[in-house]
This record gives sequence, structure tokens and C-alpha cells, in this order.
Amino acid sequence: MAKILVIYYSRSGNTKKMAEMVARGAKDKSAEVNLKEVAEVKPEDLLGYDGIIIGSPTYYGTLAWEVKKLLDESVKFHGKLEGKVGSAFSSAANIGGGNETTILSILEAMLIHGMVVQGSYGGDHYGPVAIGMPDQRAKEQCLALGDRIARLAKKLAG
Repeated sequence: MAKILVIYYSRSGNTKKMAEMVARGAKDKSAEVNLKEVAEVKPEDLLGYDGIIIGSPTYYGTLAWEVKKLLDESVKFHGKLEGKVGSAFSSAANIGGGNETTILSILEAMLIHGMVVQGSYGGDHYGPVAIGMPDQRAKEQCLALGDRIARLAKKLAG
């Protein structure tokens, strides 16, 4: 059984709602899933999971500093996250508000760690996005992300 950690930061509650849907999608694949607010996560916690999914609101076209802080502190474990599955999602206040640049910033850190990142050929290619409160489309994308990452983590973890 794959172990998945869904991490999020949310001030308005929108990113938290997305995180809950991502976690539900992963649980549907019988993965062991932990859902945690970023303030509850220490960098060493990342070592105990096969898949790590991070959600952040978009602030000025990039991730929240709370998420950036965790990623910056994870440098202590450079090379030790290699082969783990990673993914990201984001919410923003408006269309063109930087959702994709936020997701890509998170994915860049994961790639530098040597993590495996899987895109999607349909829907939100880099990761789920929502404008304000997640609508039905965003919820479906979040469920699909959790499902996809749980399946890939299970496959890679053996």
C-alpha cells in the first residue's frame, strides 16, 4: 500500500477544500493518506511517504511563503526524496492569476529533489487549479490527481 502525504496551506479555505478532494481521490485507491496543513509538516516527515502532493494558494503569481519555507528547509534531505512521486495544485482569485506558475514552482523543487512528476494529458495538465472556491470541474480534477498519484506511487513503491 502506497503512503501519500497531501500538504496544503489555505487562508480562505479554498485550497483546503481542494486538498480534501485530492486526499479522497488517493484514498479511493486504497492508499494510506495523511492530510496535513503545511505548519504541521517538518521536512523530515517527507521521507516517510511514497507520494507527496502539495497545494498552495497563488500569491503574486507564485506559492505562499509557508509552502516555500517547507521546500527551502527540505534541502537538508537533498537526494533522499529521489524516486518519490510528487504533484501540486493551486487556487487563485482570478483567471490568469498565476495558478500554473505556482504549480510549476512547486514541481521545480520536486524535480530538483529527483522526484517523479506525472502530468495529465486531459484537463489541468500540470495539476488542478481553482478560481476561488473549487467548482465541480476543479473537484473532479482534484479527485483524479489523488487517484493518479496513488496509482503511480503504488506502482513505483512495489
